[in-house]
Amino acid sequence: MRNFIGILIFLIFISCSKNDVYNQYKPINNNAWEASKTIKFIVENTDTISQKNVFINIRNNKNYAFSSLFLIAKIKFPNGTKIIDTLEYEMTNAEGEWLGSGFTDIKENKLLYKENVTLNQLGNYQIQINHATRSMDDVNGENSLQGITDVGLSIEKIKE
Repeated sequence: MRNFIGILIFLIFISCSKNDVYNQYKPINNNAWEASKTIKFIVENTDTISQKNVFINIRNNKNYAFSSLFLIAKIKFPNGTKIIDTLEYEMTNAEGEWLGSGFTDIKENKLLYKENVTLNQLGNYQIQINHATRSMDDVNGENSLQGITDVGLSIEKIKE
């Protein structure tokens, strides 16, 4: 029976992860994301045909003080072309309850960044993420953003 359960867990793991092209998290020191701290990911692309979805993954704890999160995301293509996006994501619902998954004080949010994209150049894509969330008394962005524990990036091949 124990072997059967082990095989079942292994098959579930393989079936869930076979569309993952990239998945990495970077921890935030002391759960305080400095505005000047850029989170960088290097993604080596060898597939110029398949469509993919790109997600920014955020883990936060109860010390996160806002209902939304503002991010600036930059993609640098292998040929040097750059795209910069300003993004806003809801972190709570209208009642103030955390969105995302997780049973503990840590919630994980998988935030759609780019949908149905083809990375049509071979080589390394550099993706940089900065936060742009400010409180009313932090107009210049000098205070760190409390409560963010990890920032991640995942790219998934769209199922055919």
